[in-house]
Amino acid sequence: MYQSLSLAVLTRERPNAELTFSRVKIPRNQVRFVQLSDDTRYVLLEDIVRANLELLFPDVEIVDTALFRVTRNAEVRRNEEVAEDLIEMIEEVIEERRFATAVRLEIERDAPEAVREILTRELDLDEREVFELDGPLDYRDFAELTELDHPDLKLPEWSPQPHPRLKRADDGMTVFDVISNDDVLVHHPYHSFEGTVQRFLEAAANDPDVLAIKAAIYRTASDSQIIESLLEAARNGKQVAVMVELKARFDEENNLEWAKKLEEEGIHVAYGTIGYKTHTKTSLVVREEDDGVRLYSHVGTGNYHSETAKHYEDLGLLTVDRDIGQDLVRLFNYFTGHSMHRDYRKLLIAPGNMRERFVELIRAEAERARNGEDARIVAKMNRLEDPAIVRELYEASMAGVDIDLIVRDICRLRPGLEGISETIDVYSIVGRFLEHSRIFYFRAGGEDRYYIGSADWMTRNLDSRVEAIAPIEAPRLQDRLETILETLLSDDQNRWVMRSDGSYERCESDTDGSTTNVHETFMRTALDGWPDSLT
Repeated sequence: MYQSLSLAVLTRERPNAELTFSRVKIPRNQVRFVQLSDDTRYVLLEDIVRANLELLFPDVEIVDTALFRVTRNAEVRRNEEVAEDLIEMIEEVIEERRFATAVRLEIERDAPEAVREILTRELDLDEREVFELDGPLDYRDFAELTELDHPDLKLPEWSPQPHPRLKRADDGMTVFDVISNDDVLVHHPYHSFEGTVQRFLEAAANDPDVLAIKAAIYRTASDSQIIESLLEAARNGKQVAVMVELKARFDEENNLEWAKKLEEEGIHVAYGTIGYKTHTKTSLVVREEDDGVRLYSHVGTGNYHSETAKHYEDLGLLTVDRDIGQDLVRLFNYFTGHSMHRDYRKLLIAPGNMRERFVELIRAEAERARNGEDARIVAKMNRLEDPAIVRELYEASMAGVDIDLIVRDICRLRPGLEGISETIDVYSIVGRFLEHSRIFYFRAGGEDRYYIGSADWMTRNLDSRVEAIAPIEAPRLQDRLETILETLLSDDQNRWVMRSDGSYERCESDTDGSTTNVHETFMRTALDGWPDSLT
């Protein structure tokens, strides 16, 4: 969505003359909060503009003003199948987004009716798309206040810690030695992104035994060291292929710049796939070793973005599992050759086997419950929206499956409905870090199946995006995921429970005064070090 803050101004040249409407755009290239004489008092830029309008409109009467903000549709659609040049198409989309259809008008509550009427008419909006608001509009800039030197008003700073197993790479071992010994599960922002995922790709770029690197980039930092590592790999003579998703909303320009730099180094760059947005967070390293070529894989829940990794909670699997590696080979062949496979050895891939496999797993739990067995599903995601998956969960609940859903954002399912969802609980965790990982657990008759990956249970993720979900099979890593889920479900500081009417209430602390804060718990654990059995 394209948004800008503006001031509507009504003027007239003489008494009883017709009103003239003018728009003054509040400049984004100036600080929003203008500091006064001391360091604790600020005035909003729009208030300064409003107080000095006679300088902009001399010799006329300023009758009234109103602050407003317009939201425009970010989805400027194109027919990709007939687009001759995807890069040119994306550049046009970026430009046209500035003038796209208005979908929302936010305006001060006491705005003059004349201003409201003009804006509604000229923006072609109806009353349902007009929102009167108290107080300042656009709270994004208020984040600037968090940079003030007031430690008493802030949470203690957090520095992501080294992963205890990858630290061993400093003692004569390589990153690849560590991963070869056993799978590694990284947990951001508790584990450092630079010391885990970024280190993995940096090591691959400079390792003489690495033959090729493949990566799928959805979002990355403007000064991405991940991209620099891929450039370095190409300079070192390795084959490098990168899938850069040019249609990543609001990151199109950044991704376009990186794609051009990658191509300048001779790197094979794919720009997405027709009809799908590539959302996987995957990379593959091909390395020649004494016993043959080995495939080192990373499958994550978050982007290759060093900045968001400091604030977003995400998981990633580093593995030398050959089946997962071969699945990623097939996936990257699709990116560069556009031949989509439907069958995979271990990964759940969308569009492909993901929807079908999730339905099978849910139905299997329902069948076990009908047979009197213990059946349980725990699923953590950002959004739950897909109608078919919701129906499957309702059916499973009616069969008696115990279901816990941790859904941070939109959730279409309603828990606790008599005869429909009585065995389902829905929670949302909102706290210091943004809960972004996707974790799926199925008891599976005691076999305990865990999965992590990039997809929410949304129609767009299951049908219209390229996604990857990986199984976590190492028992100690399964124990780690179990601990993560149990801690989330016992949190009484950040956890909200959904009522059957869709409203939320905050979970309360135990009567004995003990509390659990999932983010503080995992920060302490990262500082103290996870037990070897869980790393």
